[in-house]
Amino acid sequence: MKKKNIFLYVLISFIALSCSPHKKEQRPNIIFVLADDLGYGDVSCFNDSSKIPTPNLDRMAAEGIRFTDMHTSSSVCTPTRYGILTGRYNWRSGIKQGVLSGYSEALIPETRTTVASLLKKAGYTTGYIGKWHLGWNWTKDSTGKVDFSKPVTHTPNDLGFDYAYGHCGSLDMPPYVYVENGMPTAIPDSVIPRHGGYAFYRSGPIAPDFKMEDVTPNYFRHAINFVKEHAKEEKPFFLYLPIPSPHTPIIPTKEWQGKSGLNPYGDFVMMIDDYMGKFLKTIKDAGIEDNTLIIFTSDNGCSPQARFDVLLAKGHDPSYVFRGYKADIFEGGHRVAYIARWPKIIPKGTVYGKTTCSTDLMATVADIAGVKLQDNEGEDSYSLLPIFRNPVNPDYKRDYTIHHSINGSFSIRKGDWKLELCPGSGGWSDPRPMKAIKMGLPSIQLYNLTEDIGEKNNVYDKYPGKVKELYNLLMKCIDNGRSTPGTPQKNDPSLNGEWPQLKKVEELKQSKYIEKL
Repeated sequence: MKKKNIFLYVLISFIALSCSPHKKEQRPNIIFVLADDLGYGDVSCFNDSSKIPTPNLDRMAAEGIRFTDMHTSSSVCTPTRYGILTGRYNWRSGIKQGVLSGYSEALIPETRTTVASLLKKAGYTTGYIGKWHLGWNWTKDSTGKVDFSKPVTHTPNDLGFDYAYGHCGSLDMPPYVYVENGMPTAIPDSVIPRHGGYAFYRSGPIAPDFKMEDVTPNYFRHAINFVKEHAKEEKPFFLYLPIPSPHTPIIPTKEWQGKSGLNPYGDFVMMIDDYMGKFLKTIKDAGIEDNTLIIFTSDNGCSPQARFDVLLAKGHDPSYVFRGYKADIFEGGHRVAYIARWPKIIPKGTVYGKTTCSTDLMATVADIAGVKLQDNEGEDSYSLLPIFRNPVNPDYKRDYTIHHSINGSFSIRKGDWKLELCPGSGGWSDPRPMKAIKMGLPSIQLYNLTEDIGEKNNVYDKYPGKVKELYNLLMKCIDNGRSTPGTPQKNDPSLNGEWPQLKKVEELKQSKYIEKL
């Protein structure tokens, strides 16, 4: 009788352990690598005429899935990062155009759920390593000068990250100081002068442990150590790794200089690919490759600082076949290379060609972790998990996507059609906003991207019904404070008290371009 009871106890225990929802293999490690200003056409598996070899990223795509119509919510740094970490369109936040500086205060309220805080609550160890560019609050003295000997407040640690190491703005923005878990790692002891050209950066205080050319390698070293440390634990981890390259300063290390045969930008991209190879090997050597979801993408299109003229003369186009580049409302501004690998779930060598958005990370990780998003969480996020599981016929819910340029101009994409509510690029490519106005270009642009991927033929006057449909859809999305199903939410007021771009969009309702609705 006792033997039977022992046998029954062992059997029940075995079944309970086997069915436990908390086993590590049922919840993957999640790594999100975000390049800075990397063009869609700079990853060779996305560009059949690329002159920059990226064998490690190509192999990652061959072992996972490649998204060919993925878009960031904005065509510049800060707003895209906001959208990635909150699952909310950037223009719903207090920043309605432009980007923050290295001295800006925190943009994301501590009360807002982030990808990190959601996963931390779900039992993940969470880490951030790299470029932040979402503001944090430096301690300042009575004169308003930063006291680098004092703790920083409202940091990534206050937004769900157990470990946080990085710098505040872009790599060309002072102060040039690493902050680790709320404390500067060193006090600036000099001021670095402004530098021009490919290696552009602004003048500002720099700490002795902050070496410009070593920042990207340093972040990869920290990321590799993070993976090695946490791969040994039963608890799954989430790592957010926003590297500051190939954004300016474009400074490939000595071993990569001249390797591309193009220019320093091409060399820099090759260097990033090599570090990604080392990073992927670390994951494999740690024995966690099979059940680790790793995503690689960029925060927007390539910057003109890469010298498009030099690259094009040598046969390489960072924007591939798309019009424009970083900062623009055109496709080159916000369509990005996006690769996901998760051997346990994602079929090898798959491609997904329908429109997706970088804000979808929030709903994706919530889906993976088995967490139901509340009405005030991830308002513009749709889970990519159905695509990971079944790329051929997924139950993916996104119906339309909204894009945003550096000057706050709006665009909406649904199916083949894209409506842009500004004349010209809304950004840095020709024609820039003021020039477009002087040229008398229409404030409405409508393109069928299936027929006109280069956005050359504005057909707004031929399809007034489509213009009205997309315009109404955009206004509904703005007014509802969300694009996902749920209780309407409020958009945040502008940090400077005005939202002129929204006013312009509303005025279009009474304009010659759209009949009174």
